[in-house]
Amino acid sequence: MKKYFKNFSIELFSAWILALFWISPLLYAFWAAFHPNEYAIHFNVLAPLTLENFIEAWEQAPFARYFFNTFLIVSSILIAQFIVCTLAAYAFARYNFYGSNILFAIILIQLMIVPEVLIVENYKIMTNLNLVDTIFGVGLPYMASAFGIFLLRQTFKTIPKELEEAARVEGCKLFGILLKVYVPLAKPTYLAYGLVSVSYHWNNFLWPLVITNSVDTRPLTVGLAIFGAPESGVNWSIISAATLLSISPLLLGFILFQKQFIQSFMYAGIK
Repeated sequence: MKKYFKNFSIELFSAWILALFWISPLLYAFWAAFHPNEYAIHFNVLAPLTLENFIEAWEQAPFARYFFNTFLIVSSILIAQFIVCTLAAYAFARYNFYGSNILFAIILIQLMIVPEVLIVENYKIMTNLNLVDTIFGVGLPYMASAFGIFLLRQTFKTIPKELEEAARVEGCKLFGILLKVYVPLAKPTYLAYGLVSVSYHWNNFLWPLVITNSVDTRPLTVGLAIFGAPESGVNWSIISAATLLSISPLLLGFILFQKQFIQSFMYAGIK
């Protein structure tokens, strides 16, 4: 019994240490953002609080435009992924067509390919389609997701076929069956996948950096990198404030809906 509690204490202590290491950059960003620049690297409990860093950051860069571009990119990718992945997953889950297993295996192989490997080829394709420096060009390579197809296929296979047959008896066609039977029953999976997709593409940096050239198309990640470049002067308080502005939607969403997030991932994992 003593050995059990000893191991448990060590595990708990290690978890807290790792958690502190993980959250320490965020804690520093909060400290620097709400204090003058001279206190950015000097911890002083009596240091004055200020909101000037957020005002200066917002005025020095077009963050409103960056937010709008990021919202367009993330939402368009997510909508396209839901449509493409739903149709593909339903086909793989319910139809036994020639070569379906081989085709699904090829899709699974794509999970092992790092997206950065395809940047050069994707850029060539976007150039040929005249989509360089466009919102659509940023999102197009991600509008079909192998992970999304796999996740939804596994969920659709757990739905009883009797429900689909009953819907057909009621006169539902293919899209009616998807919208009234499969999509409602797979809501936790859609939510779990949507969270992964939104967080990934909200923070995606390398591909948007390559494909965008102007303020009209840059997302938050690229705009923040340019804003914090050394040649423009380094003010850690203002940079930290800009960083908090960039991550605030995701951070606020997690704080408000963390219970639903965890439940959705657990349900998707069980399925």
